[in-house]
Amino acid sequence: MSLQRVWSLFRKDFALGPRKPFFLFAVVMPVALTLIFQVAFGSLFEPKPRLGIVDEGGSEITAAVRRMEGVTLALLDDTGELKRRVQNNDLDAGLVLPPGFDAAVRAGQRPKLEFYIGGESLASNRIILSVTAIDLIRGVAGLEAPVTVETVRFGEAGLPVAIRLVPLIVFYALVLAGVWITGSSLVEEKEKSTLAALLVTPARLNEVYASKWLLGFVFASFMAAATLFLNRAFGPRPLDVLAVILVAAALNAMLGLLVGVLSKSSTTLFTLIKGAGIFLFAPVIFYLFPDWPQWIARIFPLYWIIEPIWQVSVMGEPLARVWFELAVAVAITAALVPAIMLVERRMKA
Repeated sequence: MSLQRVWSLFRKDFALGPRKPFFLFAVVMPVALTLIFQVAFGSLFEPKPRLGIVDEGGSEITAAVRRMEGVTLALLDDTGELKRRVQNNDLDAGLVLPPGFDAAVRAGQRPKLEFYIGGESLASNRIILSVTAIDLIRGVAGLEAPVTVETVRFGEAGLPVAIRLVPLIVFYALVLAGVWITGSSLVEEKEKSTLAALLVTPARLNEVYASKWLLGFVFASFMAAATLFLNRAFGPRPLDVLAVILVAAALNAMLGLLVGVLSKSSTTLFTLIKGAGIFLFAPVIFYLFPDWPQWIARIFPLYWIIEPIWQVSVMGEPLARVWFELAVAVAITAALVPAIMLVERRMKA
């Protein structure tokens, strides 16, 4: 095998690939899923109370709310604008603090307080903001709260839904870039008869396969890393995450090469990927439903790359924690090489 010819074939595919529809689809799909899941589902399942304040006298309450991490604060200058945003459900509640409000509260007076509640806001957000406002006013007056609340958690803290969707998005990035691009590139060579033309040259079949695998490996690595970055899930150990991504990309590109060898046309390729989609997708479901028996996920080959990505990027575990899973993934990748050559001989026969 000539590495120079492999590199030349790879450069040709890399230069022409981005112009083709299946390349664009593999790049756009993970980005679109990130926008859908993180923006739509993230805001749906983890809404923060939104409080608007019109502070006409520099109250301590405004400074206290600004320091709170669980409340989204919007400072406005006009009471009319505050009412409009609460009515339009842009804010869950609105608070108007008149001049001298803090001094009046400390003097024991009962100053007028305008507090608006949005009719379409979540009941939980209304309660949070109402209790927060009362507690802050008590703090200004120097009064202690009538009760002390102690939060006690039972069991393990659950992860947000948006975080649990990260394996799903990374799965699509790896499969589309690794399996789909590798297989489609090889099948296109068959359909356009350019593969036969290449074999007339000094290039060998294994060199063509190596260039296709390298193409899928590079794109899968890039798309997986970009997807984790967009989802803010690269973790505290980026080098460990990068090592896991490279192993995952190598396995997916090898699966794509196998699919490309088995497929005689684009129709066959699409049928194979669609038919094997459930088999490939299965381990991701167990991250969405952690109460299911997790040992079942180990039956599926892509579990051995999704699990390391989950542990290293999302859970922040070191690379030593997932060495066994990575070893299994490398072994599967290596076992696919003779399988591909065996399939190719049978296809020739």
